[in-house]
Amino acid sequence: MTLSQPQGFLAVPPAGKGPGVLVLHAWWGLNDTIKVFCMRLAESGFVTFAPDLYHGKVADNIAAAETLGKALDASHLQAKAEIAAAAIFLNERAGQADRGLAVIGFSLGAYYALDLAAADPEHIRSVVIFYGTGGGDYSSSRAAYLGHFADKDEFEPQSNIDNLEESLKRAGRPVTFYRYPDTGHWFFEPDRPQAFNQAAASLAWDRTLAFLQRSSTL
Repeated sequence: MTLSQPQGFLAVPPAGKGPGVLVLHAWWGLNDTIKVFCMRLAESGFVTFAPDLYHGKVADNIAAAETLGKALDASHLQAKAEIAAAAIFLNERAGQADRGLAVIGFSLGAYYALDLAAADPEHIRSVVIFYGTGGGDYSSSRAAYLGHFADKDEFEPQSNIDNLEESLKRAGRPVTFYRYPDTGHWFFEPDRPQAFNQAAASLAWDRTLAFLQRSSTL
């Protein structure tokens, strides 16, 4: 049975198939930055899907983003169910079910990426998080973890990052966290001119791509 595509953005490589990467957007919503990111991954050989957790709504300022983010958190069980459904769809669409998926989360999306890897360990092989963390029990996870963090981040205290790193290591998971000097939250996103850092973003992209390529061949 072929599953229907959930609401979201699908980017497929020229070959039509490849390792699957699930992308979970930041509190801005499924905006053009996330879509371009998905297309870059597709050009590199990955079948990429970003579910639209806001169902068509996109914020372009912090106040609006806070409102949307709080509404999502208030219905987090529904959000988790939608993400699980997106993972099932992507696993089938990618055509490489035996390899499992990678999941990438930006800020708000990082929490849900971490949660998915713990909730569905059989299908999530790797996790990439951008300037976002989460709590929880990772003892059941089978994933490898890569994290990109700003060294001046008013939204994500260093203690949260350290605690997450320690939790993952205690769970025996491979984990590599990078901290980017002279950067703030959203340093990877070019539509945030007050925060975007080209050098850090390029380095984070290269590290992410190498991590995904390595984990997809294991």
